[in-house]
Amino acid sequence: MFTPYRQLFKTPGGLRFSLAGVIGRMPISMDSLALIFIVVHATKSYALAGSLAALASIVVTIALPFWSRSADRLGQKRTLLIAIPLRTVFMIVFIVLVTQKAPIWTWFLAIILAEASIVNAGGMVRRRWLWALGENRKLIDTAYSYEALMDEIVFILGPVIATACATSIAPSAGLVVGLIFMLVGTTAFALQTKTEPPPHPRDLTKPHQPVMRNRTVQAVVLPSIFLGGFFSAVGIVVVAYMQSHHAVAKTGLMLALWAAGSATAAAANGVISWKMNHAKRFWIFLFALTLLSIPLIFVTNLLFLGIALFCNGLAIAPLIVSAYGVAETSVPPAQITETLAWVIAGMPLGGAIASSVTGLVIDNYGPHRGFLIPFATLCCAMAMSLPYFRTWNRLRSAS
Repeated sequence: MFTPYRQLFKTPGGLRFSLAGVIGRMPISMDSLALIFIVVHATKSYALAGSLAALASIVVTIALPFWSRSADRLGQKRTLLIAIPLRTVFMIVFIVLVTQKAPIWTWFLAIILAEASIVNAGGMVRRRWLWALGENRKLIDTAYSYEALMDEIVFILGPVIATACATSIAPSAGLVVGLIFMLVGTTAFALQTKTEPPPHPRDLTKPHQPVMRNRTVQAVVLPSIFLGGFFSAVGIVVVAYMQSHHAVAKTGLMLALWAAGSATAAAANGVISWKMNHAKRFWIFLFALTLLSIPLIFVTNLLFLGIALFCNGLAIAPLIVSAYGVAETSVPPAQITETLAWVIAGMPLGGAIASSVTGLVIDNYGPHRGFLIPFATLCCAMAMSLPYFRTWNRLRSAS
């Protein structure tokens, strides 16, 4: 049953660069929460913390494709050796400014500069698997599923570590530990040059159209913005629901069950020999995720919530894997890393918008009504695909 994973792990250098990538992307599940801890401790203002987190999300949306395009053209090592020092310096500056209670406008400037140098470590890892596995599409699907599983582990462990550091060591410790993870992981990843894909310098004699002018990429990226809104909305509503039931201590368990459902599906997805292409699977799992969000609207107790979240998570990893597959196969090798970044680049922006709307609904109507927002975001994701009906029809018909 697990033969595809055994074959994948035999790939020379594969496990080493994958492990480095997991360590390097730990901050993606830590930084937002850690930022809130340090800012709230310094100012007692959740509004300010939320504003900084929202601004950081917008900057990330812009920065991820930029650095990924650089990795395609200059190579992963050169790009990381530029971005890592910049992020390290500006994140340290941000921490110092907040802890020393410098003027608040300097906090905004520092977080812009820090997030402007963030790289898509997960996308770079997936690009290495593509390079290492060549044309073996079956193992590429297994690699995507394996990395989706690693993403879930990151999102299970990250918030726990950030919270423990901020509450047990110091309010700034969550950001500091996240920075250490980034330094160790991305540096180790950059130094593994034997598995690095070759760079594709810009060729003016054979120019490629910009990634976001590719209608297939657009057809994946635009719905993904609302997927980001879905993830953020669920997280916020679960926190509010647990507070309303005086069970805050079990919030982490509920979110872990959600991630566990996705992790289970990711592991299973990697061993299935699919007879349908990525485009068909994308729509099946998007529709499944929408349907599996309906039970959340009717949650009446914690047991029901836990089961509903686990079942909902079963559709997440296969959907993301399919999104990567559709987008990646639609561009030339010189644009793959940038394309993989675009798939998730809009998610922080969608998350920031959905967070604001969800907060307003919870404040005015309570957490039960808040569960309508995740369902609504998925309906919007499907609606955003309608202008690309012909594109999706062509993709689904392809062999």
